[in-house]
Amino acid sequence: MQRKRKRATASPSKTKGRKPTQQPYPEANTSFFWTEALFGAEILLLHATPVYYGLGVPRGDGSGVVIIPGFLGTDLYLMELHAWLRRVGYRPNFSGIGINAECPNLLIQRRLNQTIEKALAETGRKIHLIGHSLGGVIARSVAGQRPNDVASVITLASPIRGTVANRTVLHAAEAVRLRILEEHGRGVLPDCYTGRCTCDFLDSLRRKVPESMVETAIYTRQDGIVDWRCCRTMDPDVDVEVPGTHIGMTFNPMAYMVVAERLARAHSLE
Repeated sequence: MQRKRKRATASPSKTKGRKPTQQPYPEANTSFFWTEALFGAEILLLHATPVYYGLGVPRGDGSGVVIIPGFLGTDLYLMELHAWLRRVGYRPNFSGIGINAECPNLLIQRRLNQTIEKALAETGRKIHLIGHSLGGVIARSVAGQRPNDVASVITLASPIRGTVANRTVLHAAEAVRLRILEEHGRGVLPDCYTGRCTCDFLDSLRRKVPESMVETAIYTRQDGIVDWRCCRTMDPDVDVEVPGTHIGMTFNPMAYMVVAERLARAHSLE
């Protein structure tokens, strides 16, 4: 006779009080992850287009523009965008935040606000904010915090409606979150670097961008890093789709043209 196997069950002492593991961020179904390696082609394409040289592009009015890098990025990879903005008539400013792998609330308070104050002092007028990926989320939060200082905010492939990203990115974000908690301790909230945090950064992000600003959300359906659906505001007057990759958005000639047109619209309304 065969013995009946007993179904394995955890003892009450082991299961009592146990809480299910909760992921700090949902994972995106980014089937285009492998295409992100093609961003180099976008750099080459940019240099071959008239837009890069300022041809057929609305001219700037000399106002200040602060550009903010994405997750784990630095100002270094925004050099092309910085040079182009100057070429078409603006006064671009790097963010000065260093590596974007810190509590966004602290980045804004300790570093980004200083850059913004400098840009305001240099031009004597409202500034424009352009952020790539997480940098766009930060830009939108700053816009909510400083409505009297910002003329427009442009996000490039930024998950402004929730952090839904590729698994690899989520693992990196969790590592950054743990380092932040270890480094700052009680200097940050326990849910720092998650959507559950209640800091000023997320509080301002939940507000709508003031009507006095020109808001633009540029996204690509071929995004291999974050879910492109989260990069839209759901307002057709704000959302603009372009072809290309997530990483290559800061080298995307079509995105550059949209940026020029939206900046021009903003200073025409001042």
